[in-house]
Amino acid sequence: MSKHWKREDQASYSIITLDMADGSANVLGYEVLNELDEMLAELETNMPAGLVIRSGKQNGFIYGANVKEFTNIDSPDKAAELAARGQAIFARLERLRCPTVAVIHGQCLGGGTELALACNYRVMRDDPGTRIGLPEVMLGINPGFGGTVRLPKLVGAPAAMDMMLTGRAMPGKLARKIGLVDEVVPERYLMQAATTLLTKRPRHRLALWKRALGLPGARNLVAGALEKKVRQKANPDHYPAPYRIIDLWRSGSAYAQEATSLGELLTGRTSRNLVRVFLLSEELKRKGRAVDHNIKHVHVIGAGVMGGDIAAWAAHKGFSVSLQDRSAEAIGRAMKRANDFYQKKYRKDSRQVEAAMDRLMPDLNGDGLRRADLVVEAIIENEAAKQGLFKDVEKKVKPDCVLATNTSSIPLEIIGEALEDPSRLVGLHFFNPVAKMQLVEIVRGAQTSDDVMARARSFTTSLERLPLDVKSSPGFLVNRILMPYLIEAMILHQEGVPLAEIDQAAVDFGMPMGPIHLADTVGLDICLSVAQELSGPLGITVPDGLKQMVDTGKLGRKSGEGFYQYKKGQPVRTKTGNSSAIPVSERLILRLLNEAMACLREQVVDSADEVDAGMVYGTGFAPFLGGPMHYAGSMGAAGISHSLGRLADEYGERFKPDTGWDSNSLPAI
Repeated sequence: MSKHWKREDQASYSIITLDMADGSANVLGYEVLNELDEMLAELETNMPAGLVIRSGKQNGFIYGANVKEFTNIDSPDKAAELAARGQAIFARLERLRCPTVAVIHGQCLGGGTELALACNYRVMRDDPGTRIGLPEVMLGINPGFGGTVRLPKLVGAPAAMDMMLTGRAMPGKLARKIGLVDEVVPERYLMQAATTLLTKRPRHRLALWKRALGLPGARNLVAGALEKKVRQKANPDHYPAPYRIIDLWRSGSAYAQEATSLGELLTGRTSRNLVRVFLLSEELKRKGRAVDHNIKHVHVIGAGVMGGDIAAWAAHKGFSVSLQDRSAEAIGRAMKRANDFYQKKYRKDSRQVEAAMDRLMPDLNGDGLRRADLVVEAIIENEAAKQGLFKDVEKKVKPDCVLATNTSSIPLEIIGEALEDPSRLVGLHFFNPVAKMQLVEIVRGAQTSDDVMARARSFTTSLERLPLDVKSSPGFLVNRILMPYLIEAMILHQEGVPLAEIDQAAVDFGMPMGPIHLADTVGLDICLSVAQELSGPLGITVPDGLKQMVDTGKLGRKSGEGFYQYKKGQPVRTKTGNSSAIPVSERLILRLLNEAMACLREQVVDSADEVDAGMVYGTGFAPFLGGPMHYAGSMGAAGISHSLGRLADEYGERFKPDTGWDSNSLPAI
């Protein structure tokens, strides 16, 4: 008897179904793989005319390897041995003396894709939720169950390398276009398509020019071009995995080389920390799934960039949405931006674009309030304006409607003073751009009810965003930690350090972009507003130059000029001479770490892990370091405190070590 796999024998073929016991999704752990091996052995002795492999889970085919098991692997040799074991099982599947087809619905990722590659054919369900990919690079590793060998042979090097180097999962029609899958059909035709392939057994033949790219000389040229492209986005010292994937292909990747490389990467610092960060995100999702939010209609007030994009994203994720603003022109601009987004997202599939636009309704008069299950306020960052709005909204909505504010810094207790029932008010703090930033801060006011918090978390998860509970306090978590970092960059600039040097120091540390570029991207007016909001409670000194720039209309990228001038949305950087003797990176990062510790000490969030999740997914803080508190733990609290004290002596009180460094609140490394 098999715990996870079920075999059904039909007249002319057999079906094996993976329905992992005690799990909501299929993943390939030791036990699941061993049972597959046993089932394949049975099939070898009782060979059917054809074999279909499918999932018994509604939410997808196979999500990949069991990432939790990665944390138990302590040596490269053990990791390589386990990869070789998976390779051997998939090779056994590939050698079966009957045609095999994988029937794919939902998510097919990592090891699930590698299992499908070991089959002769692949059929995918035709819907937006069904995708296939090899995202291992996002965990700091290369595919390890044969993906680096089989995929280029099937689809050619250009498509295969793009899949493995980006980690992006693709929809069925694109997968069929590159030759990864054979058929893309509606749900009701999946088995019919599968059995037709088993009967007709069409041959795969790679185009001649794609085969030519696999010749040694061509491989060297292509690999060099790929490395140059990857180097623009990933520092090899920080993220070695994409370079390993390129090297494996350049050398004519063999299974043994793939397994050895995986073993070395999986036990290295980068992968350890990326796996840790991934598991933190999974924990946030788990909390978000605890209840049913019962939200069907969302009403967004404020059709600016943030409000419009929140509305567009919610409609994209299937919610009925009404978008209100005092200005018809603002709503019109938001609707156009939404249409442009859908055109790109749905690859100009007119039916899907039309369906999404039908779910997003312009609502100048606010008629959607009366049927709203959730109201999201995204107007100007002004206490009186928000209070007046919610006072009016509360009179019009249903008693169980959740009231949410997208404020970035105003405590909910202040906004809630205008409400008769402040227990229904919660913060839903999205980050810009909404379509890319994964984190949403779920802000609990002093009177916010547990039920409203749970529904807000659940709604956020249904948007495929990560909900992070934060206490209502100035700046919440992400903006509070980020602001001293940005201010320090501006102070460095005032001291004469070139802009490019400041940004490069942060990028060299591992940040996705430098703080000056980030401030320009966020908008200097927004930075000023948040800095002024935090100046009182946190004692932050707002640089005079920042206010002067905003007063003169230099708002950053959106106005074409901020600290940098912008052409086609990109900063124009001038080359600098000799580097300054000022410890730029140390000053930037230690101010960030010190504020992170203050947030932990004040319990803005519940744990160091949540600080790390917030900063990685809310700001892009060097994921390969595992988050600021994890990084601080690797450096040692005493060392961090000593360095801060030294900087305080030289540069002033803003570097004074937080008292939290004296406690034992850092995560164990």
